[in-house]
Amino acid sequence: MGTDLQAVKRKYNIIGKCRALDEALLMALRVAPTDLSMVILGENGVGKDVFSRIIHDHSPRKNKRLMAINCGSIPPGTINSELFGHVRGAYTGADSDREGYFATCNGGTLFLDEIGELPKETQALLLRVLESGEYIPVGSDKVFKTDVRIVAATNVNLLKAMSEGKFREDLFYRLNGVSISIPPLRDRGDDIRLLIKKFALDMSDKYNNADPILFDEEAMAFAMKYHWPGNIRQLRNLVESLTVTTPDGVVSLERLKSVLPEEKVTMLSFNDDYKSFETERTVIYQWLAQLSTQCRRLKSEIVELRKMVDPASADVDIHIPSTLPLLPVANSLPADEVAEYIESVETMEEIEKEALVSSLKRNGGSRRKVAEELGIAERTLYRKIKEYGLEDVK
Repeated sequence: MGTDLQAVKRKYNIIGKCRALDEALLMALRVAPTDLSMVILGENGVGKDVFSRIIHDHSPRKNKRLMAINCGSIPPGTINSELFGHVRGAYTGADSDREGYFATCNGGTLFLDEIGELPKETQALLLRVLESGEYIPVGSDKVFKTDVRIVAATNVNLLKAMSEGKFREDLFYRLNGVSISIPPLRDRGDDIRLLIKKFALDMSDKYNNADPILFDEEAMAFAMKYHWPGNIRQLRNLVESLTVTTPDGVVSLERLKSVLPEEKVTMLSFNDDYKSFETERTVIYQWLAQLSTQCRRLKSEIVELRKMVDPASADVDIHIPSTLPLLPVANSLPADEVAEYIESVETMEEIEKEALVSSLKRNGGSRRKVAEELGIAERTLYRKIKEYGLEDVK
């Protein structure tokens, strides 16, 4: 399998020796020959689209079509038509019948990026396709069949979205036959050095430079510790910019800092170091979301048990407090700090609002920069800003 893995890396131009990355690739190769639906987890810029190509190319569907759809970039009013097609007259401007992606991609693989941005109505329609292969074009009453494998991807916490009622639990469990987690660049150690050298060579060829740019020791040390919120995409764009704008070809620490955004906390994993109060509150927020989902499921199970033991008691309300004991966090933080944060956190909504206000102020109200910093789609950001009445925050 080691030889196969290296061959895959060469074919798809994947640079690095990080164990977590290798494990993700091995999992992709292991499940590719099956027809399982799956979710690829990872921040913006880590290469989720590359993984979808690997999965498709190593599946029995490799001679059929692979289509990549960014669910966050399609307006809610047209996404059903994009996915399932429409008939003439279905809405204003629908002058002819149109096939959707599920028809066009029949027999192949559909990569749905930013799956967490799908409207609830579309989620229900997608669930039907996953369960029966059936769909109905917008404006039609005729049922069509399709045979499409779904590979979904997200950079948001779907457990949190489920706890807020924004993502269907049945769709989550139907999609999540297998999940593959791609590590962020900051967790890949010496891969950062390898990628810098690779991108420098690529850009040297692209711009016909005699020699690739070099990072001096201080600049390289800083790059190895930088957070890289945009991950591999950000690093590649940075090296390209430096190739064009560094006359002597040597990147100093001062030069590197001048072109990098100020270090900020973005999307987090539970294994990140707890380096700031804001980071810890974000982790607590994520745990609250998971605990909320678990409690709702537990509540349902208790009701079923009551029906079995005493049917008359099944309708008695079961109260679950909104502020839950954060037991999992205690495994990662000192007890006194956990207590302090529990006292300061009243609701998940307050944490989310506080994070948005903080990011808006740091970025001078720039919606694009805030969305990039928080790792969410701009459409989601605009909805949250309106929800919390933060239109005037800058």
